[in-house]
Amino acid sequence: MAADFSQLTDRVNEAQAEIKATLAKDRDRLRAQVQQAQGKAEQQADEIKAKGAQKKADAATGWEGMQDRWREHIAQQHQKAAERKAERDLRKAQKKIEDAEADAEDAIDFAIAAMQEAEYAVLEAALARSDADALAGGS
Repeated sequence: MAADFSQLTDRVNEAQAEIKATLAKDRDRLRAQVQQAQGKAEQQADEIKAKGAQKKADAATGWEGMQDRWREHIAQQHQKAAERKAERDLRKAQKKIEDAEADAEDAIDFAIAAMQEAEYAVLEAALARSDADALAGGS
C-alpha cells in the first residue's frame, strides 16, 4: 500500500514536470511567431510607405490627390475594421483562457481531493491491520 501511494506521488511529480516543459516550449514557439509576425508587419509598412511616397510624387493633379485621399480613407476604414475584429478575437481568446484555467483548477482540486482520499484509505488500512494484529496477539 505504501508503494502504491508513493507511485501516485511520483506520477504527480512527473505530470508537473511535463506541464512545465510544455509551457516553456509553447512560450518559445509563441515568441517566435510574434517575432515573425512583427517582421512581416514592418515589411508591409515599409512597402506601403514606399508606394505612398512614389504615389505622392506622381500625384501632380488635383484628381490624383483626390484618389490618394480616397485610398487613404479606405485604408483607414479597413484598419479600423481590423482593429475591431482583433478586439473581438482577443475577448474570445481571453474567455477561452479563463475557461481552460477554471477547468485546470477544477482538475487540480479533484486531484487533491483524490490524494486526500487515498491518504485516508491507506491510513485506514494501516489502522485496520494494527487492530487485527492487536486482536491476534491478544487471543
